[in-house]
Amino acid sequence: MAGTMATSTPAGAFSASQTGVFGHGVASGDPMPGSVLLWTRVTPTPESIPGSGAGPDISVRWEISTDAAFTKVVARGTASTGPARDHTVKVVAGHLVAATSYWYRFILGQEVSPVGRTRTAPAAGAVVDRLKFGVVSCANWQAGYFSSYRHLAARGDLDAVLHLGDYLYEYAPGDYQARDVLVRPHDPAFEMTQLAHYRRRHAQYKTDPDLQVLHAAAPFIVTWDDHESANDAWKGGAENHTPGAEGAWGERFAAAHQAYAEWMPVRYEAGGQLYRRLDFGSLASLSMLDLRTYRDQQASNGTDPAIGSPDRTITGVSQMDWLLGNLTSTGPQWKLVGNPVMIAPVRVPSTLNTAELGGVQKLMGGTSISGVPYNVDQWDGYEADRNRVVRHLRDSAVKDTVFLTGDIHSGWACDIPADPASYPATGDSVAAELVCTSVTSDNLDDILNLPPRTGSVAVENAIKAANPHVKYLDFDSHGYSVLEVTAAGVRMDWFVLAERTSASSGAALSTSFNVQAGTGKVTPAQGEIQ
Repeated sequence: MAGTMATSTPAGAFSASQTGVFGHGVASGDPMPGSVLLWTRVTPTPESIPGSGAGPDISVRWEISTDAAFTKVVARGTASTGPARDHTVKVVAGHLVAATSYWYRFILGQEVSPVGRTRTAPAAGAVVDRLKFGVVSCANWQAGYFSSYRHLAARGDLDAVLHLGDYLYEYAPGDYQARDVLVRPHDPAFEMTQLAHYRRRHAQYKTDPDLQVLHAAAPFIVTWDDHESANDAWKGGAENHTPGAEGAWGERFAAAHQAYAEWMPVRYEAGGQLYRRLDFGSLASLSMLDLRTYRDQQASNGTDPAIGSPDRTITGVSQMDWLLGNLTSTGPQWKLVGNPVMIAPVRVPSTLNTAELGGVQKLMGGTSISGVPYNVDQWDGYEADRNRVVRHLRDSAVKDTVFLTGDIHSGWACDIPADPASYPATGDSVAAELVCTSVTSDNLDDILNLPPRTGSVAVENAIKAANPHVKYLDFDSHGYSVLEVTAAGVRMDWFVLAERTSASSGAALSTSFNVQAGTGKVTPAQGEIQ
């Protein structure tokens, strides 16, 4: 339930004296061949704290250079900001050279921001040997530390970072975190429901040093899932929203979108269109989906006939037409899809014991058929839309489509069968899906309160046996992924953290899977992406 925002700075919240004028760091996003978006947030006066609505309107200078010392500045300008946009700054630096690294910074008076590094996309149609992306999702501040971001930043070889949703969480302290251990309490100290709340929560996340270093190391390409607004959000409400007590859903959703537009390095403004396509030369297109703004309400349970109704949608009509057009358009070889929730069908076997079924049900969204978990929040709950995509890929003979997915706090590598009932007898797979695990958010071992890689292993094996198109499943690990794209194939490496509640956690390669060009199937890969 919404609380009343304090008039003074609460414990653990941002203040200018603690963090400085550029205390939320710098970021870049949505790289194109000739431009990139640059972002920062300034705190020009002590009262100009996030969400306060206080402080002056100001102008901030920015510069972008081909060297880190800024002896070769290629563009500069000024940008206005103020309390109306929570003192955030977004500018598009244009007239840049394709496939080129740049450094950028912001200046307010005598104060200079940290320096960020970004990179433009390859020119349209240009031959590209290789692309590398970091892939992350589901970063709950309260559940642990963002060591995954630090490890990705240290690589120094990423063309961009794909954040597939749940960049932040809406919950109050104590509502949703690791094994009932509150590692870092949220600010504000209640569930965010109003614009000031969303602004303050975004601000808190952007004080994380590991997130700051990754934002400064590579451009982000982002989309939202549900927790950027509220759990299991749809166009008319959310599971974690109580009308009346928490206000009108439309007002809350608009507030979440406004704060997202202000605080994220994305070419999106509130009321606009978040789904978009970015191309990387002749090698890959990337269609980033928005699966919250236009979707119909989730089915009430797994036997609800609405699941298969052609009148229900997860994408909305316009976005579906756009996606299908992207999949069949001429141009880049690989059709990558930034997909916030899983599209591969998943059936959970009834042979699991009561505790296992309960844990999987909680992980997958809390809906069941005769006691067996069923995730109506994924594409599983919108079968007609999924069938449209699968039939389109099959009937148009589209090759080299890979869905890149977050949301489910676990790692998966899946074929997407043309007909699950006849797979693998026919062997037909129209595309592949690679799912990254959570940065910190709870997964099955946390829910069951078991040591990692103990009780979950039998559950994973049972699910893979019931779903032969699922070739890899890890229900326990937290971490990040690295994606490599070449003409020969798309490969993902999964890296897992040693301990998410440790700010200095190490990480190690867990597994790798490859999608060979022309196959639409995942197969194990050896070694590590270099």
